[in-house]
Amino acid sequence: MTLQIDIWSDIACPWCLIGKRRFDRALAAFPHRDRVSVTYRSYQLDPSLPGSWDGTETEYLARVKGLQPAQVRQMLGKVTSVAAGEGLQYDFDALVVANSGKAHRLLHAARGADEDDAGASVAARLKEALLTGHFERGLDIGDDDALVALAVDAGLPEEAARAGLSDPALDQAVQEDLAAARGLGVRGVPFYVLDGRYGISGAQPTEAFEQALEQVWSETHPLVGPGGDAPACGPEGCGA
Repeated sequence: MTLQIDIWSDIACPWCLIGKRRFDRALAAFPHRDRVSVTYRSYQLDPSLPGSWDGTETEYLARVKGLQPAQVRQMLGKVTSVAAGEGLQYDFDALVVANSGKAHRLLHAARGADEDDAGASVAARLKEALLTGHFERGLDIGDDDALVALAVDAGLPEEAARAGLSDPALDQAVQEDLAAARGLGVRGVPFYVLDGRYGISGAQPTEAFEQALEQVWSETHPLVGPGGDAPACGPEGCGA
């Protein structure tokens, strides 16, 4: 038996990368990590965003949130500081504001590759590369060539990557993830679902993820001893 974990997140979400770092650390320390299956699912904070947006992240957030630029810079400064504590170097001045839809289609293409590859997860490597590329390296996640280069580095063949960027079937898969999130009542990301029953919202501390993994594992994998009949006591008495 494996423990299934589904993670809804957006490439354009700075807390999603912070949460990924914390969750990855918790999973790496989990004794049963080899029996845990992780699936990254699509979520878009702003699906109406154009393919590319001519402006800075500060200008974009000020417009969307109705805040003053100074307030946005203060908010981004706080996120940058928290990210640094996780070993991340966010660069919001270099960040390219772009719609994340293509990146999500590419992630679904990578998930398809994982089904044929028993080795390390192509989708997991690509998810990491997309997030760090967006927040640390200033890569344009709306640019086909930039996305294909990341996908190829993650292990997805170039032909499959380019086809995936415009594949309507993969766009439908993205929409199904978004619909599933709505069905679960997800209003923000990252959002983690363990064993299809337990939800964790936000970039929780590593310790919270560790506790959740242990709790869900103990509930879904009860202790089993050697088989066979042996003397024991119960509510009605003791056997011989």
